[in-house]
Amino acid sequence: MSPRTGRRPAGSDTPDVILAAARTAFASAGYEATSLRGIARAAGVDPALVLHYFHSKDRLFAAAMRLPDGLFDHVVSLIAGDTPDLGQRVARLFLSVWEETASREPLLAIFRSAVSNDQAAAALRGFVTEALLDRLAATVSVPDRSLRVTLAGSQLVGVAMLRYVLRVEPLASADVGTIVTWLAPTLQRYLTGPWP
Repeated sequence: MSPRTGRRPAGSDTPDVILAAARTAFASAGYEATSLRGIARAAGVDPALVLHYFHSKDRLFAAAMRLPDGLFDHVVSLIAGDTPDLGQRVARLFLSVWEETASREPLLAIFRSAVSNDQAAAALRGFVTEALLDRLAATVSVPDRSLRVTLAGSQLVGVAMLRYVLRVEPLASADVGTIVTWLAPTLQRYLTGPWP
């Protein structure tokens, strides 16, 4: 029996090929609109291979949303230090993560899917809380720091939604430096300013 044409045979790199196709699909269409068949087609594999390696759409989504190695360490190093320019450093770091293609695709998938899928919402909460807010809270010594940090996070998530997910102009095409200039003072006020 001759092998089927047009599909990639299983190999040692097959899971990585499937994950790359899944990241692209989830990032462009969100969780609900992405199908295992569509991912298999994009990866050039039989849909049975997707199930063989990842067992379900939920598990594939979870695997695909892993952010680049070392990202959390990078967060720690950039927000460590004195607080007078903390708002600027946080704004610049957050936008730099979004500006990198490797981290933008999984983040787009998480943001787009979070409104319709509990796992995606949990993934977004996990990213925002673990990658940024918890680490940020450890750097400031102010009253109500958890609330302050969460308010700062709301600003960052809002910018991400409007700039990268919804692509609202003029924010979507604005220079990163300009956005940092406007965003940093608000973050600084939340993180270290007088508390009402």
